[in-house]
Amino acid sequence: MIIGIDASRNRSGGTFAHMVGIISELNPSHHGISEIHVWSHKNLLNELPHRPWLIKHNPTYLEQNIFMQLFWQRFIFKRELVKNKCMLVFNTTASSIGRFKPNVTLSQDMLPFEPGEMERYRFGLGRLRLFFLKILYIRALKFSSAVIFLTKYASRMIQKSTGPINESQIIPHGVNDSFRNIKINREWEEIISNEIKCVYVSSAAPYKHQWHVVNAIKILRDEGIPASITLVGGGSGYSQKRLEKEIQLSDPTGTFVTQYSFIHIDNIPRVLSESDLFIFASSCENLPVTLLEAMATGLPIACSDRGPMPEVLKDGGVYFDPENPDSIANAIENLLVHPEKCQQLAARARELASQYSWRRCAKETFSFIVQTALQAREAVKIH
Repeated sequence: MIIGIDASRNRSGGTFAHMVGIISELNPSHHGISEIHVWSHKNLLNELPHRPWLIKHNPTYLEQNIFMQLFWQRFIFKRELVKNKCMLVFNTTASSIGRFKPNVTLSQDMLPFEPGEMERYRFGLGRLRLFFLKILYIRALKFSSAVIFLTKYASRMIQKSTGPINESQIIPHGVNDSFRNIKINREWEEIISNEIKCVYVSSAAPYKHQWHVVNAIKILRDEGIPASITLVGGGSGYSQKRLEKEIQLSDPTGTFVTQYSFIHIDNIPRVLSESDLFIFASSCENLPVTLLEAMATGLPIACSDRGPMPEVLKDGGVYFDPENPDSIANAIENLLVHPEKCQQLAARARELASQYSWRRCAKETFSFIVQTALQAREAVKIH
């Protein structure tokens, strides 16, 4: 069996990590797959491992603007799949406008489907983009032979917009082993007697609420709790300006807030290993990769109570309202004043993270893909 993969829209973040993770851990012979063809841009293809069964394609269209990428996907890609004798195409995002069937689509974007989240964006290109993305996603998911969701929460919420999807499966992301290999050896009593180093890994965006986190740390410091916050991921536009304004108000002397721009995923484990507590304040996620990574390290976690976060973290952390700085501060303080509970929660989070592996994700994903391809072939025989 020959499988095609459309990874043309895997530009960064979770979509990028997902492709690298499943291809690195895949054993195609276990699924009866002889070849896998991947179409993508150079940055992603260079990160994928070299395998005898993996054929990489880099059409010039995918190195140009979005309109050229969509033109390729709509009018050229199907011919490429047929020419390479692909039996099925795996669309790694729901933004596909391709016309090949059978296909399996991976739904990775939650923002257009979460009530109230689009309204966080000011009127303009940002909100207009999300509006059209929602239309595009619904069309792609309805056109799909089968759909992969990342969480039960995402499956439930998205199908409120698409209507029931008959063939679907929930297959979560994995976590790189580099995060599991981190050893947090510091004693909690030693940590709370010094400065508590908090970290939040995510680029600034309207639904990430970094400004509320900064305010919460200021509240703790005003109460005599020596906390600091490192924000990893950078940002731009209105959200970054709002964050900078809050930093100037809460920490005008640059005493306890540090923001780093983009850091390569290979360096994130080091950043986490130097931290004492992980904060995750997003109000909209499909499956939060950085939360999984923090869970795998065994850091204590204070987490947003929105979206799929309680489904993922379960009883492995404390929760807060991400739009309420007092709630965030109380959750962090709850961890600090209960050292035994804090260590128990961290250990539980690490235990929960053990089920999120790229090997499991690759196995379940391609088992589902092959099952869908075989069902499509049988349907053609019947008709």
